[in-house]
Amino acid sequence: QVQLVESGGGLVQAGGSLRLSCAASGRTFSMYAMGWFRQAPGKEREFVAAISQNVGLTSYADSVKGRFTISRDNAKNTVYLQMNSLKPEDTAVYYCAAGPYFRSSWLDYHYWGQGTQVTVSS
Repeated sequence: QVQLVESGGGLVQAGGSLRLSCAASGRTFSMYAMGWFRQAPGKEREFVAAISQNVGLTSYADSVKGRFTISRDNAKNTVYLQMNSLKPEDTAVYYCAAGPYFRSSWLDYHYWGQGTQVTVSS
């Protein structure tokens, strides 16, 4: 079992930055690939970024590539999402998730946080 708690969301103007954090419980954090997903009102949940268990392979959605950076600190059981050059279309609830495989489908992630709201004003 892994429990995930996100933090760092908020209201920011377009062009600004935010850093999301996701703290995980348990001693097996390093065994899980971690992903960030988001869901805007009336839209389906979509993949944002993922990072592999140990070697730190990363993957990004085309819409955030070059603006967002995912990272993890296995010693702190935490995964981060640095978001720069934010756009109004980035507005959504952001969720972190843990799963056994480094993939981009939300179906492959077994544990989810409660989400944190990110709102980007124009």
